[in-house]
Amino acid sequence: MLKLSPENAIAYLWIAFILVWGFGALRSKSSVKKQSSISRLEQSVPVIASFLLLFDRGLWPHWLRMRFFSETDSMLAWTGVLLTALGIGFAIWARTWIGANWSGTITIKDRHELIQGGPYRLVRHPIYSGMLLAYLGMVLVSGEIRGLLGFPLLVLGFGLKLRMEETFMLQQFGSAYVDYKHRVKAVVPFLI
Repeated sequence: MLKLSPENAIAYLWIAFILVWGFGALRSKSSVKKQSSISRLEQSVPVIASFLLLFDRGLWPHWLRMRFFSETDSMLAWTGVLLTALGIGFAIWARTWIGANWSGTITIKDRHELIQGGPYRLVRHPIYSGMLLAYLGMVLVSGEIRGLLGFPLLVLGFGLKLRMEETFMLQQFGSAYVDYKHRVKAVVPFLI
């Protein structure tokens, strides 16, 4: 019988995430306005770097693979799995809720709708919230410095993307988006 390790559990969670994302992308509305390729690159580089830091252990020098907690601390590792599951679950809920309005790039869709229900009543950018929580969980599972260094890069990349999304939403929805912005925090309920 195969014993489930925290690392294997994380891998299964990300496989589920990728499958949901892939199938969901098939039913997106067509775009009428898109961000520039340069802005997409500016946002993507820190996000990709953060995930490379965490997922590709062999790419980095030894000092980045040093641990910040004991490898034998299985309670902390399983706490990381739980946080990852919660984060991925929240992101999937948001992705499902936004439906055909979703896009991997910043766009305005044909007949774009301002989504304010489900996870969007808790935060304006719940996919980012979920991804950040999932990443923190993975940092606990890896227990290595490289994950700690990658988290600020992820925050930077999502922060850049979030600001441009907000600009697009304000242009598209005007006062309705201003009202939504005043009622609902961006990434962390009741705080940020």
